[in-house]
Amino acid sequence: MSDFTGFTQEDFDVFTIPGLENRMEALREKISPKLEAIATELEPDLTAMTGDEMFVHVAKHLRRKTNPPNDTWAALASNKRGYKKLPHFQIGMWESHVFIWFAVIYESPIKEEYAQTLLNNKKEVLSLVPNDFVWSIDHTKPDAIPHSEVDEEKLEKILDRLKNVKKAEILCGRTISREDDILKDPEKFLEFCRSSFQTLQPLYQYTK
Repeated sequence: MSDFTGFTQEDFDVFTIPGLENRMEALREKISPKLEAIATELEPDLTAMTGDEMFVHVAKHLRRKTNPPNDTWAALASNKRGYKKLPHFQIGMWESHVFIWFAVIYESPIKEEYAQTLLNNKKEVLSLVPNDFVWSIDHTKPDAIPHSEVDEEKLEKILDRLKNVKKAEILCGRTISREDDILKDPEKFLEFCRSSFQTLQPLYQYTK
């Protein structure tokens, strides 16, 4: 049995709490333990899928001094000490939705090389991502680009930006509205995460 018990509407409402300290306290109490439980449950699956030992990292938001966070997450990466410089997987939430991502973010030293690898394999990349998946070019914003709207030209633009813009990022995955009943069902949600990561796993292999 997983320690994860499902999400409630109150969990999403944490992001409406005013003030850094109050919101952080609620995040630490209500949200971070759930995200950690999900990531811990998925860690052996991701280790098996990727062939790399994965470690769980829960966002601490330590750099924040005034503005409370509008989202939070747990990440899985192949290093015990950190994840931001590495290709990694994330499960997290905004006030409006839950996200499940594979991510290469701006701190990653392989960004340019990775962008070129994906450009060289753009047809395969487009065909391996299903239409109900989405892309993001900035993990600090809640909006995403549906894969159904991404053609070769659009993907080239995203990848050129990743290659040439210092702050550029690439994330691919799925989002689930806070209203979706799957979030109340721990086993169904974990299975949804597993199948999402299985689909995203080839994008991770392109980083090697």
